[in-house]
Amino acid sequence: MKARFLSVVAGAVLTAASVASFQLHAQEISEEHLKAARGAISATKATESFDNILPQTSLQLKNSLNNERPDKTELIDSIVDEEAINLAARRGDLENEAAKLFAASFNKEELEAIQAFFATETGQKYLDATPLLARELAKAAGIWRNGIQRDLANNSTKRLSEALGSDQ
Repeated sequence: MKARFLSVVAGAVLTAASVASFQLHAQEISEEHLKAARGAISATKATESFDNILPQTSLQLKNSLNNERPDKTELIDSIVDEEAINLAARRGDLENEAAKLFAASFNKEELEAIQAFFATETGQKYLDATPLLARELAKAAGIWRNGIQRDLANNSTKRLSEALGSDQ
C-alpha cells in the first residue's frame, strides 16, 4: 500500500514537473515563433479535423432535445444554432493551444521548413494521400499482426509439444 502511494505521488510530481516545464517553455515562445507555428499548422492542416466538433455537437444536442420535445423542433433548432454561433469564436482557443504545442515541439526554423515543405506539390500530395495511406497501413498492420500471432502460437505450441514430448 505504501509503495503504491509513493508510486502515485511520484507520478503526480513528474506530471506536475512536465506541465511546469511546458508552461515555462510556452512562456518563452516569441510571437514570431508562434506565427511560424500557426503557419505550420495551416500548411499541414493539423487542426482541420476539429472543424466538425461544434456542428456535430450541435446536431447531437438538437436531435436529443427534439426527441424530448418534437413539438418544439423549430424553437430548439433556432436556439441551438444561435448558441453554436456564439461559441464558434472559441475555435480560436484551440488554434492558440495547437500553436503553443507546435512551438514547444519545434523551433522557429523547423516550423518554417515544415510550412515550406507542405507548400510544395509533394507536400500537398502527401496531405492528400495521408488519409488513404493511414487506412491502408492500418489494414496491412492488422493482417501482419494476425499472421504474427498465428505463427507465434503455432511455432511455440509445436516446439513446446516436442520439448514436453521428450520429457514424458
